[in-house]
Formats: sequence, C-alpha cells, structure tokens
Amino acid sequence: MDNAVSCTIVLPCYNPQQYWVSRIVEQHKALSARLGAPISIVLVNDGSTTGITQNDIDILRKEIPSFEYVTYAGNKGKGYALRQGVARADTDIIIYTDIDFPYSTDSVASIFETLYKEGYDIAIGIKNSSYYAKVPPVRRYISKILRSLIGIFFRIPVTDTQCGLKGFKCEVKDVFLSTTINRYLFDLEFVRNVYKQQYKAKPVPVQLNNNVVFRRMNYRLLIPEIINFVKIIFRKP
Repeated sequence: MDNAVSCTIVLPCYNPQQYWVSRIVEQHKALSARLGAPISIVLVNDGSTTGITQNDIDILRKEIPSFEYVTYAGNKGKGYALRQGVARADTDIIIYTDIDFPYSTDSVASIFETLYKEGYDIAIGIKNSSYYAKVPPVRRYISKILRSLIGIFFRIPVTDTQCGLKGFKCEVKDVFLSTTINRYLFDLEFVRNVYKQQYKAKPVPVQLNNNVVFRRMNYRLLIPEIINFVKIIFRKP
C-alpha cells in the first residue's frame, strides 16, 4: 500500500463503556498494519458525564502518534459530534464508526479499499443478512420500517443508510459538513446529498463483530426524527 495515502478515523463518544481506551489502541494497531497507511484518530466527546478521564486521553495521546481530542459541554447528538471531528480531518480518506469498533477489521478495510483502490468517492456500509440476527427485535423492526420509507420517498440506490460505518474521500468532506441533522438521521441526509450531487458511491456489505453489545435505544427521539425525515424530503441537497 502506498504510504502517501492517509486516513482519519472519526469516533464519536458519549458515556463510553468499560475498556474503550484499550479497544481504540488495539484497533488502531490492527488497522494500521492491515491498511498499510498512516491512520489518524479524532475522538469527539459528545458531552459525556461519565466514562472519560484525563488519564484516558493521556494514554491515547501516548499510544497513537496522530491523535486529536475534541470535547464540549452537553450531549448534542452523533451527527453534530461527527461534524466536529470531520471538520478537523485533513487526510485523503475519512472514515467514521463507533467508539467500540463494532464492525470487523475486514469491513473497515473494505471501506478503505473501495475508496483507495476502486476510485469511489464514498463507501456506504450496508448490513448483511447476519446483522439483523444480532439486533434487538425493536431495533430490527424500526430499521426495516425506515428502509421501506426511504425506498418510497427517496430516489436513491441505497435504502440502508443508517449503518454506522462509512468512508469518503476528502473531496466529499464539505458535503458531510453541510448536513444539519444532529442525531439519528444525519446518515440519511448525508447519503441522500451524496447521490443528489452525483458523487460516485458504492454500497459495501459489512459484518458485525461477535461480541457487539447494543445500547438501549432512547425511543423519545423517534418523534423528532420523524420530523427530521420530513424535513429531508423537502430540503434541497
């Protein structure tokens, strides 16, 4: 792999679970070796009230040569957090995922290689058939309803927009930063804008790790996200 190709992985973080620091260090080493490219990490603390200490950040700065920490008060949502992290990325390729790296190393490598080797502008992780076997029933039901609605209201090739692993070239950075949704549906807004602006996109099947633990979903967010869904329908990309 050409070491001139650089990559940033942006990780949003809110009240992280135990062992999150060692997980980041472990995955950074594994992916650096697998991709053969310098990897920067941008960690965005989305208003956490527990789980993060100064010692945690000091360890990450020591273990990861190119590490940046972004923090602010108040939980503002994953979309907001990712925009803060992406804004600081200046590498050829930008990938975002969750702090526990729920997707396999092969999956992250596939996202990277789709951009680097195949020349696509954006690689959109999509869930394979085994994914839903690991998802709690209510989440699975909501996901399938959303995919049906996306198929009805949006003329885009991908209905599985909410997978938590995506990557794009630096040329697409401004498209991501132009999104306005702060929580769940920022992914839909981004994917819809990418297709509407005719960037070269490819859906990439990804695989969950076996030990993934899903957090409890806050169902109070469903009503605001229904409103956001309607806004995206009528908003120009």
